[in-house]
Amino acid sequence: MSSPTPLPQLSRRGILAAGGALGLGALLTACGSDEGSGSGSQGDGWSFTDDRKKKVSLDAVPERIVAYTGTAAALWDYGVRDQIAGVFGPTKLKNGKPDVIAGDMDISKVEIIGNAFGEFDIEKYAKTRPQLLVTNMYTKNALWYVPDESKSKILKLAPAVAMTAAKVPMIEPIRRFAQLAESLGADMKAGSVTEAKNRFEKASERLRKAAKSGIRVMAAAGAADLFYVSDPNANADLKYFKDLGVDFVVPEKLSSQGFFEELSWENADKYKADVIILDSRTQSLQPPALKSKPSWNDLPAVKAGQVSGWMAEPRLSYKGAAPLVEDLAKAIEKAKKVR
Repeated sequence: MSSPTPLPQLSRRGILAAGGALGLGALLTACGSDEGSGSGSQGDGWSFTDDRKKKVSLDAVPERIVAYTGTAAALWDYGVRDQIAGVFGPTKLKNGKPDVIAGDMDISKVEIIGNAFGEFDIEKYAKTRPQLLVTNMYTKNALWYVPDESKSKILKLAPAVAMTAAKVPMIEPIRRFAQLAESLGADMKAGSVTEAKNRFEKASERLRKAAKSGIRVMAAAGAADLFYVSDPNANADLKYFKDLGVDFVVPEKLSSQGFFEELSWENADKYKADVIILDSRTQSLQPPALKSKPSWNDLPAVKAGQVSGWMAEPRLSYKGAAPLVEDLAKAIEKAKKVR
């Protein structure tokens, strides 16, 4: 599979305790317009240059798109809905409800090509008659959740667009997704889009002010045998929060994938923090399950009740990201120094 980089599959050991991060400067207040940037529809045809610098050209705007679930959820927020024919990645829980990765997408209206890491039903994919495949990219040229062993067959059915989702501040992919959505026909002036953008901007200013308190935050994830401490320089959301002034724990010895440090539970107290934001995705252990770990209970932030949820794989749209910024701002505002 295309390098299971950080995020999804914590249960598979080599995967994450990370989250979105994109970093090349230009914070919210310093950047220009979201739209434009030289890619999009041209005349009667359609083209888009993705984050691999590969230009995809079609005779017309694609009407049947298959995308990674989180990618589709971001496009959905911008108004690209009827064109999404199928998705692959965490989509439906065992109880039938949408996975958190699916965001606000109506999963009853899309074909689920695969529901977990390693699953991609090529026959189902072919039946959707895809005109375009879109997915995230956490490491260079690696198509997220597209299996390496069948990638050549998959890419013969439709061209792919890959969108950077790591190692740059979150605002950058949010804007790139807006560009892609607009090229696909979405209205960037729609009320739902402008309201979400305003909410995101207000939340960002709130977080900037809260961060001045000096509260130190640790982004982490728990598994049965390991405690993962995420690198704020690798994850798009954390990098953006750091650029706004949040004081993060920065792990010293990163795994080969470069997104987090793996600690045994005996060493879970290696880093001191006032607040812990804990990976809230379905494959990561949550506070009730972690109570059985004495070293977890002994952490100052845990003792103080200063643990908040963290959507370690953020939805890269204004609507998806705004609540995440608000949640961190609130957690920092309420916290006291305990380290």
